[in-house]
Amino acid sequence: MQYHHTALITVLSLLVYWATIALVGKARGKYKISAPAVSGNADFERVFRVQQNTLESLIMHLPALWLFAIYVSDIWAAALGAAWIVGRILYTQGYIAEAKKRGAGMMISFVATTVLLLGDLGAIVCAMLR
Repeated sequence: MQYHHTALITVLSLLVYWATIALVGKARGKYKISAPAVSGNADFERVFRVQQNTLESLIMHLPALWLFAIYVSDIWAAALGAAWIVGRILYTQGYIAEAKKRGAGMMISFVATTVLLLGDLGAIVCAMLR
C-alpha cells in the first residue's frame, strides 16, 4: 500500500516545527536572549513556548498519524494531519500575539490528534479481534 498523502503531511508537519525553531532563533536576536537562556523577555518566552509545545504535540501527532494511515485510511489520516497543521499555525500566530489567543489553534490540533488516537485504538483492537 502507498501512503503518499500521509507522507506529505508528515513532511509538512515537520516543516511547521522547523518554522517554530526558526522563529525562536529570530526572537533570540530580536530580544537579545543568548542561548542557553530561555527567559528574560515575555515576548521571547511566548515564541519559545510555541516551539516547545509544538514539539510536545508532534511526539503524539506523528505516530498517531501513521498508525491511522496504516490501520484506517491514508486519505483520512492526511485530512486529520492537515487539521493538526492548521491548528498549530493558528496556535503559533495566536500565542505569539498574546498567550490568551492560543486556544482555538490548540483545540484544533488537540481534537485532530485525539481523533487519530481513538481511531488507532479502535482499528487496532478490531484487527486483533479478527
